[in-house]
Amino acid sequence: MTRFLIVCGAGALGCGARYLVGLWAAERFGTRLPYGTLIVNIVGSFLIALVIELSIRLADFSPNLRLALTTGFLGGLTTYSSFNYETTQLAFTGQTMRALANVVLTLVACLVAGLLGILVARRFGG
Repeated sequence: MTRFLIVCGAGALGCGARYLVGLWAAERFGTRLPYGTLIVNIVGSFLIALVIELSIRLADFSPNLRLALTTGFLGGLTTYSSFNYETTQLAFTGQTMRALANVVLTLVACLVAGLLGILVARRFGG
């Protein structure tokens, strides 16, 4: 039950952070693309790779901390379902090039961010 509560609490914080990033991104960059979703998914891809790699490399990395950060906070922060919905809405409203750009940007940037997270963890995690 403790781990369940850890995931729920950290997940709530991640969801709140996603909401705030979405508001900020819409105000800062506009709404031609779903920038908030793009930002949280890129940041989340970097951080989840970093945290998991560090937790593998560092013997004293708390399993509860790993769970709170990955499944909880970053699980709440990142969102495939919003990416999917926002991209299909772009396509259905005749904005096919924007939809395609969102797919390419998300896939490439998230893969690169994840790779960088692993490399940073390997460089500084011992």
